[in-house]
Amino acid sequence: MIPIVSIVGRSKGGKTTLIERLIPEFMKRGYRVATIKHHGKDFQIDQEGKDSWRHKQAGAQTVVISSPQKVALIEDASQDLSLEDLATRFIQGVDIIIAEGFKRDKHPKIEVFRKVIHPHPLASELENVIAVVSDCPLSLDIPCMDPHDIKGIADVIEKRIIFIQNMSDSTGADKQLRSAALKKVKKNREG
Repeated sequence: MIPIVSIVGRSKGGKTTLIERLIPEFMKRGYRVATIKHHGKDFQIDQEGKDSWRHKQAGAQTVVISSPQKVALIEDASQDLSLEDLATRFIQGVDIIIAEGFKRDKHPKIEVFRKVIHPHPLASELENVIAVVSDCPLSLDIPCMDPHDIKGIADVIEKRIIFIQNMSDSTGADKQLRSAALKKVKKNREG
């Protein structure tokens, strides 16, 4: 299973900004990154009048749009899919998935908290929050980090999620191969 971390918090709290900063940091460390964004309401990704939009309007259950630069899939859903379902079904060939939202999901979470948005962090209300990124000091039983400490936040994700998940998925010789690969990533990051 690909390691997954969810960035959670209140609306307009800085989740997307944190993810935008984490992606290049993980890429510098040699990781391939995917993201999954949860949206609580319906959304429109296709453009009205375009061919793919017309296909969907005509009744196609699934529409795939492809070009030499990218591929997109638009598919009807009968329910809100879990983070694990989305990852298993749609993502491969990456080393980590950074999700935005999915605060009720079982995967490890980092909360982005800004006191001007809400007076109290969500961390005590949610399961599996491993750290809080906050613009003010907090007294919690988990690490509280400055939003500008991207390397430190990436270190926490790397140590608490990537390394642990990769090692728990492995056995025997596979564990040694994964360990060697992770050491190479770490060496590339330091060199």
